[in-house]
Amino acid sequence: MSVEQKNSNEKPRQNPYSGIIFGIILLLLLNGLVMPRLAEQRIIDTDYGTFIDKVEEGKVKQVRMEENRVFFSALNDEGEDEVYQTGIVNDPELVDRLLNAESPNESGGIIFTKTIPRESSPIINFLLLWVLPGVIFYLIWRQMSKSIQGRLGGGGNVMSFGKSGAKIYADSDIDTTFADVAGQDEAKEALNEIVDFLHHPDKYTKVGASLPKGALLVGPPGTGKTLIARAVAGEAKVPFFSISGSEFVQMFVGMGAAKVRDLFKQATEKAPCIIFIDEIDAIGKKRDSMSSNDEREQTLNQLLTEMDGFDGRKGVVILAATNRPESLDNALLRPGRFDRRIQMELPDLQGRKAILSVHLQKVQHEEIDIDLVARATAGSSGAQLANIVNEAALRAVRLGRDKVTTHDLEESVEVVIAGAQKKGMVISEEEKKIIAYHEIGHAMVAAKQTHSAPVHKITIIPRTSGALGYTMQIDSGEQYLMSRDDIFNRITTLTGGRAAEEIICNTVTTGASNDIERATKMARAMVTRYGMSDKYGMMALETVNNAYLGGDTSLACSDETAADIDKEVHRIINEAHDKARQIIRDNLDKMHETTGFLLEKETITGEEFMQILNDERDR
Repeated sequence: MSVEQKNSNEKPRQNPYSGIIFGIILLLLLNGLVMPRLAEQRIIDTDYGTFIDKVEEGKVKQVRMEENRVFFSALNDEGEDEVYQTGIVNDPELVDRLLNAESPNESGGIIFTKTIPRESSPIINFLLLWVLPGVIFYLIWRQMSKSIQGRLGGGGNVMSFGKSGAKIYADSDIDTTFADVAGQDEAKEALNEIVDFLHHPDKYTKVGASLPKGALLVGPPGTGKTLIARAVAGEAKVPFFSISGSEFVQMFVGMGAAKVRDLFKQATEKAPCIIFIDEIDAIGKKRDSMSSNDEREQTLNQLLTEMDGFDGRKGVVILAATNRPESLDNALLRPGRFDRRIQMELPDLQGRKAILSVHLQKVQHEEIDIDLVARATAGSSGAQLANIVNEAALRAVRLGRDKVTTHDLEESVEVVIAGAQKKGMVISEEEKKIIAYHEIGHAMVAAKQTHSAPVHKITIIPRTSGALGYTMQIDSGEQYLMSRDDIFNRITTLTGGRAAEEIICNTVTTGASNDIERATKMARAMVTRYGMSDKYGMMALETVNNAYLGGDTSLACSDETAADIDKEVHRIINEAHDKARQIIRDNLDKMHETTGFLLEKETITGEEFMQILNDERDR
């Protein structure tokens, strides 16, 4: 096929600015019809005095007076006819001059007229001044809207008032199943009944049971709330409506409620289906005692009405997710709206193993010690574990390998926790020595205590998070309860770095800032929340807010008691610090030996540290 033939078969591409061009052409045409055309003959500008002189000299043939100008034809110095124009002047004697003046005309007098101004019809004025500009601007806006939508890959108008804006996925578009969700067995079991109801509704309606109208997914960020909602739709093979709570809140009053109505209308038409509202706390916050009529409250009221209005037997299920369940309105949480509350907690040891196995299936890897990686990632969410696996795969590629190893995963855990290594950072020998003693101090105190997690790794390589070194401890198994001795020993371990600086280096540095913060937080929790203080016993002195978003606390006691709490926290930390100092003094020789080995290697394993400590290392 020739180039000419190929081009002739192609569909002509529409110019995105054709509407704008059309509007401009239309405006020019109308302007040409309405405005008078300029005379083709050349018109010479002159002053009023020259006009009067030519009248008196008898050279003017014809005069036409308009509202602001005077046009006249007269003979020039060469005796040729020329057309002149001048401005109008308040001259009461002008008419008499024209009547009495001579002229080159055959009649002997000047022919003069005055143009009668024509007044346009009010209808024409309205069309020209208001309707026509509006039509032109509408055509331009419409064409620009289509052009923008075409570039963004969408269709229709730019603004769709009252439309829900929910992303609608057909049953064939969702390939996520419960097999893709690991570490949340209890949540899957609770939601599996909804899937079974959508598959076999007769089995339940025969008994008289109805489908739960809503299920609220509650948990920390990254635990898979959105993922499991998609998995429910994928298992049930029904359409899936996904929208964020913030999308309901609009600038225009009433738009949020209109979006809610449109969402439920579409869902009813496509039933059975699943509606998923992410971050529902954006519109579902508690209503206060003050009378309010704001946009968010109207949206919430409409949501409550819609959830009451539809029939659960039609197969419309509402799933919602939030990190702040304590902020939701009680009317939203009552049975009949959200009948079930499903906890999506951080995975335990077995859950982390399952999540790592799911994500490792997507990458090429050698035999992985999943148990070690799972123990090293205590407190990590599913999203963080997925990131750790991806970081390990990226590291393998950087090192020129095509398979991920356990060492890659261990390094990626450290990257996620402490940041990447800053190998180019120059640290003086004196500071490096202090950092090494600081980290060995942590490790020594941890190793010499009972109820303390074993040391896994010690390093003095700085990280991008700001850490100049760190000591990693990994529990041998999952720990669900912590005793008073467990917490106190952890505080003691945290103070070990500062104790080593004081005793061996005869100084204190800013390197203990994070240790101090964590030790203070743990000691305070012992007094205010865990009832581990002999002075206050089982008295709750502090409440936790936003447990899934950092867990900030607020005191629930008097100012005098708050001051006394500070003294009790100070006492606990001092006792732990004294214990750490004593351990360092009792093991000075081993402190020097292990620190020398760490300065030589920069990174040592917990096994190498324990070999030196137990005199098992080959000399």
